[in-house]
Amino acid sequence: MKDKKSFIYRIYREKDIKKVEDKINLFGVSKKFDTEYFMNFRFYTSMLVFVVVFLFASSGALLAPIVTVLWYYFVNYAMIDKPLKRREAKLNNEAYYYFEVLTLALESGRNLENAIKMACKYIDSEISDEFKETLKQVNFGKSLTEALSLMSYRIPSLTINNIILNMEQSNLFGNSIIETMYNQLDFLKDKQVMDIKAQINKIPNKISIFSVIFFIPLILLIVLGPVLVNFLIG
Repeated sequence: MKDKKSFIYRIYREKDIKKVEDKINLFGVSKKFDTEYFMNFRFYTSMLVFVVVFLFASSGALLAPIVTVLWYYFVNYAMIDKPLKRREAKLNNEAYYYFEVLTLALESGRNLENAIKMACKYIDSEISDEFKETLKQVNFGKSLTEALSLMSYRIPSLTINNIILNMEQSNLFGNSIIETMYNQLDFLKDKQVMDIKAQINKIPNKISIFSVIFFIPLILLIVLGPVLVNFLIG
């Protein structure tokens, strides 16, 4: 990715590459591909789609550019945007338990770094994996504050990044973070409740759509079936 002779640097602007790179970095330690792979995949598959539609579809010259643009944005949505939303939701769900354990460790008299180590030891989750990566960077010579700052670039959740920022400031200035952590835990709990309520409120809409697609045609078929049979027989 840092090789300026790479093919993607010849066809994309550097700021566009940086924008994609920042998004892919939000997958953190769980990311499955790098920026160069994604951009090459998107480019070559888009070209393939264009050629196939152009050669084999009726009105290919008209459809090829439209289908290619749709495919281009679909790849971005399917490989980055949608998975990032799932990752954000997963991290938010895991955050309360992880930070609760971390806060209890702080209350027992441990410093921030040891509290993180304790939480990582007893919790196996995606957010725990990110903190383990942070601790690994500390072992390689970075300060905890710097490692936490870098961690925020791997987290797509603004809620969690706000907690990380508080941890950075506490570690940098030596302030007590326990009260702040309890406030953040209350916020996380309230947010989980609101998210559950939002999901419940969406259920009637989903049921309505499901009814329109499946049940209403079935009811019409049952009601009008005899009329249609009589019409065909007659």
